[in-house]
Amino acid sequence: ARNTSTREALSFLGAGCYQHHVPAVCDEINGRTEFLTAYAGEPYEDHGRFQALFEYESLMGELLRRDVVNVPVYDGFQAGGTAIRMAARITGRRRALMAASVSRDKRSKIVDYVRPDVDVMLVPFDRATGTLDMTALSSALGPDVACVFIENPTYLGTIEVGGPEIVRLAHAAGALAVVSVDPSTLGVLAPPASWGADIDCGDIQPLGIHQHFGGGHAGFIASDDDPAVLMEYPSRLFGIAPTVVPGEYGFGDIAYERTSFALREEGKEWVGTAAALWGITAAVYLALMGPQGMRELGQTMMARTRYAMTRLATIPGVRIPFAATPHAKEFVLDVAATGRSVSSVAAALRERGIFLGADLSRERPELGQAALVAVTEVITQDDIDRFVAELAEVLA
Repeated sequence: ARNTSTREALSFLGAGCYQHHVPAVCDEINGRTEFLTAYAGEPYEDHGRFQALFEYESLMGELLRRDVVNVPVYDGFQAGGTAIRMAARITGRRRALMAASVSRDKRSKIVDYVRPDVDVMLVPFDRATGTLDMTALSSALGPDVACVFIENPTYLGTIEVGGPEIVRLAHAAGALAVVSVDPSTLGVLAPPASWGADIDCGDIQPLGIHQHFGGGHAGFIASDDDPAVLMEYPSRLFGIAPTVVPGEYGFGDIAYERTSFALREEGKEWVGTAAALWGITAAVYLALMGPQGMRELGQTMMARTRYAMTRLATIPGVRIPFAATPHAKEFVLDVAATGRSVSSVAAALRERGIFLGADLSRERPELGQAALVAVTEVITQDDIDRFVAELAEVLA
């Protein structure tokens, strides 16, 4: 049936919305009446919600090794668009270079969001490695470039191993480096801050938030505590400060005058509060996992992803592009050599209770009859073995 959920089928769907384990306490706390609203709250009546969001910012800051993290915006796409607009305001430039490996949907949303203030130019990725083409990047950089926007891991699942060099090239041209990162991978991957990136962004859906059709997403933006950057955040930033009562502390807005809430139609851009609840949920998840839990999560995903890539590559006619490049939790699978379309293979697997990854054949025809396969920690080795066996039968 078309309404079969990922709880009923073995799912390898990802491409931006992932099936991770959600601890029961995440649902319990975000369903409490003190928190269950899309609104971020008011300074004089929502001290608990403000403190919870301050703790979220602190936990994300530790994960990202950043000083400043915003109260969540709508999703990772908006966070990417805002990060680019921030870079344009900081540098006074209007051209942004974006990795061509970024998904069609994300690119469309960002381009629409930054228009008419920023022009986005795509930089091709290396067809052999799935990472950014450094020669093309060097050629595209110039005095009008505000930032270079990359992902780590990329939409195609590869780890952008050239990240430090990309940052160096951007800075040499006077541009900023903006990195969209999957927070679930940061227990094992070095955060962009460690290789000199200026602004981080991404989506917290992998952090204790269920897959929802059209929801379950929230975007983060993070940076060092540089006033020139901080004052360009359009979104809320919560901080802690002593009150008039000795030993008492309160939580509230930092530099409220820079936000669209204060400036309204004069604001630098628009932001809402509808994703604040997901920030509290992500805080619960991070507090439960801790550094060791996040490390084990990342190690598990990377190991099982590599196992799946290796096993699937043994099926006649199946190709795994960019196989030599490290991957985090997704990879491309191409069945073109079998003479089958990826859509027909996906349909056959659905009949067997398996969801193949997202169909890339229309979005990325250069990759062949390809699917984007996601392997998170909920996928076991036995699940992968079953997937390999069923796919081999379908293609036989």
